[in-house]
Order: sequence, then structure tokens, then C-alpha cells
Amino acid sequence: MDFYAPVARAFIGPLWAAWERSPYLRHFRELKDREYEAAPVAQKKQWDVLRGMIRHAFDEVPYYQSVWTGAGIDPERIQDWNDFESIPVLTKADIRAHGPELIARGYDRRDLRRKATSGSTGVSLEVWVDEPSMQFKRACTLLADERSGWRFGEPVAMIWGNPEYLKRGWRGRLRNTLLERARYLDTLKMDEETMARFAAELTRRPPSLIFGHAHSVYLFAEFVHSRGLGPIRPRGVITSAMILHDWQRQAIEGTFACKVTNRYGCEEVSLIASECERHEGLHVNGDGVYVELIRDGRPVGPGEPGSVVVTDLTNRAMPIIRYQVGDVASWADHPCSCGRGMPLLERVEGREADFVSTIHGELISGISLTENFAMLVPGIAQLQIIQEEFDRFTFRIVKGDDFGPESLSRIAELVAQRFGQESKFDCEFVGMIPQEPSGKYRFCISKLPNAFSDHKISVVSIQ
Repeated sequence: MDFYAPVARAFIGPLWAAWERSPYLRHFRELKDREYEAAPVAQKKQWDVLRGMIRHAFDEVPYYQSVWTGAGIDPERIQDWNDFESIPVLTKADIRAHGPELIARGYDRRDLRRKATSGSTGVSLEVWVDEPSMQFKRACTLLADERSGWRFGEPVAMIWGNPEYLKRGWRGRLRNTLLERARYLDTLKMDEETMARFAAELTRRPPSLIFGHAHSVYLFAEFVHSRGLGPIRPRGVITSAMILHDWQRQAIEGTFACKVTNRYGCEEVSLIASECERHEGLHVNGDGVYVELIRDGRPVGPGEPGSVVVTDLTNRAMPIIRYQVGDVASWADHPCSCGRGMPLLERVEGREADFVSTIHGELISGISLTENFAMLVPGIAQLQIIQEEFDRFTFRIVKGDDFGPESLSRIAELVAQRFGQESKFDCEFVGMIPQEPSGKYRFCISKLPNAFSDHKISVVSIQ
């Protein structure tokens, strides 16, 4: 029985928020009160906020003034969602090239929070966020996280790299001890000794929540299961930052005997969508962002994959409007049975660069290749598919005990079936699949443009 959590929830948290002068707990209560608003009511509020952000961006942000004027966009004539789709998409290249011009007049970068991500290219991308936005995003994330079964103030096991609290000196350590109550398994140091030590600690002092990169949580769950460690019994598991495959979900839930709550976001705008306790899809964080899914310049229908384009509804210091995140997702064809009114993503399909474009013009998602390629090859412990050309692939392979000639033959058969008879491949045998600097793992990487990553959004003037 955790007697400390109610104390942290009722006293430590509010006192710390007051000391920080942060309104995030007030925002959290307000968000919780309107969590089940009817869809039309929620969408009307969202539109009003969005209209205000568009006006602010045009009046105060040099980049949008220039680009929108050149494209014939008059913010006063944007009267509905269809009009909004005429605004040019903002790309990562735009942010890298015009970062200072995207900061609104009257904001000093010294007063803003810097959010940076290297992405898959290793080229840094910076976004600057004002403090009110940061605190509102914090409340949105807290609301989503409590849908896992965990409650504010309860202990957390973090399977994550580079703990943020360590950067804040003694205040960060004190906050973590009294409030966040997080223990970390560094995803860049997941060797057997470290994982065994972490598993033993979680067995002695069970966390209420396990949180981490989807693939890293899966690797830890498989380690615990294969070694017969534990039992480790949290109330919930939250996976984020990477694609969660169905077979990974099953393995994690089997090891920890609780449901996995999948969460989707990015460093630039924070939380985008998250599952609820029903696990029927991912609810868009409609209080914080507006999400579009587009392909070939047009919105997609339910079940159809589209490039994720997101608008931040809270960051006025550096408005992020119609930003092409670089991921692909699809809408659910039904509302969630929980009754929440915001749009529902069926699933996040992967990064745009995770899609393979075949020589015959087909588009194959990295997710489908896990179950329809990697899992069909005997003797593979880990696999990474890299598309070098339309008809040329490299497979990075960590061999299992039963890898042999039959495995290579099966790879050749699957290459011909999935990618075309003309396709060629090389196998690169490695001791481990390299991670990105963030600790994430990518199963499939395509070096070619595709319908998601290479499309151009047409701009139509509003008359």
C-alpha cells in the first residue's frame, strides 16, 4: 500500500506548483471537467481558439506575414475548416531555415523554453515555447497519463534516456524524490546486468506505472519474461516515442499483467493523441492541437493512411500552424465507446520515411513488414530494413540461434514477393541494431521520397 501518494497528490503537488507559480494543476482540473463534452461543443471551442491563433500569427509573426501574403491568404476570409486547409503547410525545412522569423514580436528567446530534436537526419530542429503553453501542455499530458490507471503522485519506472531532472541540480533531484518519484532505466545502457538490477528494484518496490519508448519497454518485458524475473505488477504501462506493434503490446501485457496505453506526440508540439482506458484508438489532444491527415494534398477518409499535419493551439511565442510532422496515421471509422468527443486516430502507421516504395508503385508501411516479413524469417533475433533504391535493400540482422541457409532462402523469397522479382538485397550481420541518439529504434528506413514525404500542398486563395 502506497500511503505517500495521496500526500503527494493533495499537498506536495499543489505546494510545489504554487512555489513554481505554475497553473498546470488548475488547467488539469478544468480539462478533466470538460473531458466528455459533446463533439460539436468541443469542436466549436477548438475553432475559436484556432481562429485567434491564425490572426495572431499573421499580425505578429514575420514568416507567416510573408508566406501567407505571397500565397494570397487573408486570415479574415478563413471562415471554416475547408478555408483553413488553404494555408500552406509548414515543413521541418521551413523551421530550420526561418526559425527566427517564426518567433512572434514581443517575445524574447531568453524567456522561452527551447525544444530541440535531431530527427532521423541528425540535423537539429529548434522550437521555442512560451511558459503558459508549457504549463498547459503539462496539464494535457497529465490528463492523458491518468487514463492508464496511474494517478498523480504515484511512483513511476521510466525506461528512457537522459533523465531531465538531473539537469536541474538539487531542485530537480528534490522534485523527483518528493513528487515525480521516477526511477530510470537508461535506454542507451540496456545491457543484461543493468536490466537485471532494474527488474530486481521494481520487484522489491513496485511502480504504479511503467513508461518508456515502445520498443525499449518491449525489450525490457522480454528480458524479464525470458529470465523468469519478477513478478512486476504495475497498474499501467504507457508507451510513447515509437511505433507500438501489436505483437509488442501482447508481449508487454503478458509480462506485466496490465493493459498498455499507447501515446503519440512529438517534441515540437508535445502530446498529439493518446489511448484511453477502452484502448479503441488514440484520442486527439484537441485542447492542445488540431490534427489533419492528408495525402496528395487532400484530407483522407477513415482507415486511409495520411501524413500528419498538426497545429499547436497554445504556443503564441512561436506559432506552429499546419506543421507536417513526418509521421503517417489513419482515422478510426467509429467514435470511442468511452464517450469522449475529440477525433480518434485508429493507429499511427509510422514515419513517412518508414514506408517502402516498390518499383511497381506500391507503398508498404514498416508496421506491415514486421508481421509480413521479419516474423516470417526463422532465426532472426532483430532486423532492420533499409531501402537504398526502389529495387535495392540492405537488411541489418542480429542472428538468433537457429539462423542458417533456410533463413537466407526465406529472405530471398520474401523480397521477391513483397518488393518485386527485380529487387536485390544485401545482408549486414551485426551484434545489435544501432539506436538513434534519442535511444529510439527504427525497424524500417527508406531513403526515397514517397506519396507522404514528397507531396506538395496546393494553395488556393480564399475569395
